[in-house]
Amino acid sequence: MITARVTVTLKNGVLDPQGKAIEGALGALGFDGVGQVRQGKVFDLKVDTNDRAKAETDVKAMCDKLLANTVIENYTISLD
Repeated sequence: MITARVTVTLKNGVLDPQGKAIEGALGALGFDGVGQVRQGKVFDLKVDTNDRAKAETDVKAMCDKLLANTVIENYTISLD
């Protein structure tokens, strides 16, 4: 069994209103000097195979079809 971690983030240039809200809240809480906050998503998956190439291919397909909106989001995959 292989564990995959998918990290999904907005592409550069795409407005991130949640990141801006978090940035403002951090400033209001006294955390000065924090800027350019971007929010993303993390998915941890167990893939029922020992074939790393197959796991990576399958997870990439999952990202392209469901986990990421590839028009506005990038993703990275790491396998353990």
